[in-house]
Amino acid sequence: MFDSLLFDLLLVILIGMLSQWIAWRYRMPAIVVMSVAGLLVGPIFGWIDPQETMGELFSPIITFAVAIILFEGSLNLDIREIRGFSKPVGRIVTIGAFIAWIAGSLAAHYLAGLSWEVAFIIGGLFIVTGPTVILPLLRQARLKPRVAAILKWEGIVVDPFGALVAVFAFEFIKFLQAEVSLKSLLLFFTASAFAVLLGWAAARLMGRAFERGSIPEFLKAPILFVVVLFTFVFSDEIMHETGLLAVTAMGMTMANLRMTTLNDVRHFKENISVLLISGIFVMLTASLDTRILVDILNPHILLYVAAMLFVVRPLSIWVSTIGTELTWKERTLVGWIAPRGIVALTVSGYFASILVDNGYQDAEMLTALTFALVLSTVVLHGFSIGWLARKLNLTTTDESGVLLVGGSKFASAFAKSIQDNGHEVLILDQSWEALAEARKRSIPSYIGDILTEQIEYHIDLTPFRYMVAMTESDTYNAHVCADFAPDLGRHHLFQTAFHAGNESSSLSISGGQTLFSPPVSIYELDERVNEGHLIRKTLITKQYSYTQYLRERDDTSILLYILRSDGNVEFFTAKRELQATAGDSVLALTSPAKNIARIKERLFEENGEYPITDSEIEELFKEDIGKEKPQIPGEAPRSSQKE
Repeated sequence: MFDSLLFDLLLVILIGMLSQWIAWRYRMPAIVVMSVAGLLVGPIFGWIDPQETMGELFSPIITFAVAIILFEGSLNLDIREIRGFSKPVGRIVTIGAFIAWIAGSLAAHYLAGLSWEVAFIIGGLFIVTGPTVILPLLRQARLKPRVAAILKWEGIVVDPFGALVAVFAFEFIKFLQAEVSLKSLLLFFTASAFAVLLGWAAARLMGRAFERGSIPEFLKAPILFVVVLFTFVFSDEIMHETGLLAVTAMGMTMANLRMTTLNDVRHFKENISVLLISGIFVMLTASLDTRILVDILNPHILLYVAAMLFVVRPLSIWVSTIGTELTWKERTLVGWIAPRGIVALTVSGYFASILVDNGYQDAEMLTALTFALVLSTVVLHGFSIGWLARKLNLTTTDESGVLLVGGSKFASAFAKSIQDNGHEVLILDQSWEALAEARKRSIPSYIGDILTEQIEYHIDLTPFRYMVAMTESDTYNAHVCADFAPDLGRHHLFQTAFHAGNESSSLSISGGQTLFSPPVSIYELDERVNEGHLIRKTLITKQYSYTQYLRERDDTSILLYILRSDGNVEFFTAKRELQATAGDSVLALTSPAKNIARIKERLFEENGEYPITDSEIEELFKEDIGKEKPQIPGEAPRSSQKE
């Protein structure tokens, strides 16, 4: 329909980003949406054919995209993140990957009818599982922490190495067939070692430059982008296919340099990699020939896909995890879930052209084979992970955790109150200083931006049912709630009230429910805590009803949440009236004056006099801000007090 290169590039980018948005909005795997979109504008309606229009540019664009994708994946390989479950992960990414390679190659040869060369290359490539696909599935399924962690880190660790295994398989098979000499094979391994050294050196150089401040903030991402491409091209010019190894080594090294500025580097993925992944995937699917779509229904391909799903994957997991602490239920779930993603399809397209150029004509079916496996695994695993996890009792039962976005004194007091009542909490903020109070109270905290996709690589979000945004930016709070609405649902998203002069109507985005009764901004909440207000817990009984509590409470107090008798938490909001019954507890931020009066009344009843002055009591409150009951001289320790 259109033969303009400019139009094709524009349409590819638009379709890619629109697909990402639709996938986010309707909680669908992005790869499925992009697949359908690419097929519609390409082979089905014939609007564009990027491969034909771009000509010789098509292959270099895909090659650069693969290099960036592999660098992004390896940039997340921080060894610290897999401590505690390193044994099963280590077995899966080594022994399990090797078994999957061999078994998958045999299946490709005997079932799909591929030559040994192509079979072992595609077998190596298909050891990968896509983190960009599996992370949304994990959020949806809400798996128990250990299973979720294993699946997440398998995808991250193995993802960059699939292409490398394919490269080594290609060179080794050519050596066995005497197409290359031993000297040439040794030269290849020498060049591979040089590629690793080059990637390591590039990462160390960039890390030192970042840490010393030699590169300004606005140039970090662009310069890193150029260095990654330079490392890839320079290594690849010395020996073809080693560029992938170089950028992988570079990413792994940077991930483990313990750089304080590594979070700034994460924007490299956000600003560049997401755009390229979306565009390249649409390019590949739009360039598919209609004959390839017919080939997907080939019985040999369908048989191969079935073997990968029901034989190769379970076999590799069950054998590799023998002797680990995983239960049979965990091994069953991990042995089933292995969605392939964008990396598998982009890299297979990259190798398909290389193999065809080297005379392996059967490599033409690699794209159809890969697309069939990717689509099958994403759809089947996406629809079955939740059901199977529930059947195996591997879904988390503790879904009442609270994630607070924004560190402050009130946030720390609020989180401590929730934590003391038996619920998991985490405070996340972009500033180290803002989390000082949380660290002082031994509350779990993390430095980062919740809106970056990379955050899911570093913290497990599955235990948190509620998200509370209480930063000083009302717009940011609204964006946080809007971003997580498809995952958590708006009834589980909350934000503090807009501060004076910034009404919600002025924002162009719909945020979460406005917290507390009456609703107040985070500025006023922090101000009250600094003045000595504290969170007090009051038990509702048959003798002391909720109606009586509301009648007697201080008019300046702020109702925060109700702790139900079964342990669940329900937050007060501006538009929702809660009712507490006998056995429930009401938690409110109360003024020091009201608390001082109560303490004086209790002390007078016990001693007939006031053993300490009002100012002394007030100082005790200031020292114990956020705690339910300050320690009064002469009283038993808190641990022996009854609520």
